[in-house]
Amino acid sequence: MLHFPVQPMKAVSGELPHDDDGWAYELKWDGYRTIAFLDGDRARLQSTTFRDVSAKYPELAGLAEGLDGSKAIVDGEVVVLTPEGVPRFELLQRHEDAAAFVAFDLLSLDGKDLVNRPYEERRALLLERFRPGAGRIVPRHQVGDGEVLLQVTADQGLEGIVAKRLGSLYVPGKRSPNWRKVKHRPQQEVVVGGFTAGGGNRTGRFGALLVGVYDGGRLRFGGGVGSGFDQKMLDSLTKQLRGLATSDCPFDPPPPRAYARDATWVLPELVVEIAFAEWTSEGFVRQASFLGLRDDKRPEEVVREG
Repeated sequence: MLHFPVQPMKAVSGELPHDDDGWAYELKWDGYRTIAFLDGDRARLQSTTFRDVSAKYPELAGLAEGLDGSKAIVDGEVVVLTPEGVPRFELLQRHEDAAAFVAFDLLSLDGKDLVNRPYEERRALLLERFRPGAGRIVPRHQVGDGEVLLQVTADQGLEGIVAKRLGSLYVPGKRSPNWRKVKHRPQQEVVVGGFTAGGGNRTGRFGALLVGVYDGGRLRFGGGVGSGFDQKMLDSLTKQLRGLATSDCPFDPPPPRAYARDATWVLPELVVEIAFAEWTSEGFVRQASFLGLRDDKRPEEVVREG
């Protein structure tokens, strides 16, 4: 039987499936993946790093009201929406506005595990039993026409969609090809292993983050990220980076001299999310832009996607 903590099932990055009618499509929500344990009038929220984050989102204490006294484990995303209803990761990081929980899968209901039930059965039960309301969003999915939905998300400035194979089971803790993220611009979680000194209006702060991903237990260098930071984030990150400074390069093998000669190395403890144009032939991100810190991710879990 499932119990706290639960390892969420993960999606791979990819393109739209060719067998379109064999897949369901959902919006991709730009927030923190969260498992909700609901029982009576109580809600307990678990991050992907298995922390209890209920106190972080007191506005979500009433989530269980959507079940009318039932007991359930619900997979979803904590988001903060713009006035137009668009999720924005940077708004969630600031947490100046109330967060909402987007429910997209039902893992257990009234003590009975559902992970071995097909996707469409779990979704039907979720829509039937979990009512939307204040702080609760239960979006619908569509079968087929993935290209149409992908274009709609592009027009509305959304991140993309998730394709989920009909008939597929929920596999906790696995990154499965039965779930496929299709994004308009590639995004990637990366681990910060160093930084360069800033100049000009960044004097006294860092210039670019030196980042990488894990491969076979080694942190592989993946390039630099120098854009996408506001002044508040520059100041905050600079302070954190200085506190993590070390004399040892965490990348294996070390970065090319062009990156390493002016670098300050840091303990690989910070995970950030970036958007970028593509992976180069050397395995570096090109035209990378910072999106936000991912304190819900463990560095050793960060691997190259796509």
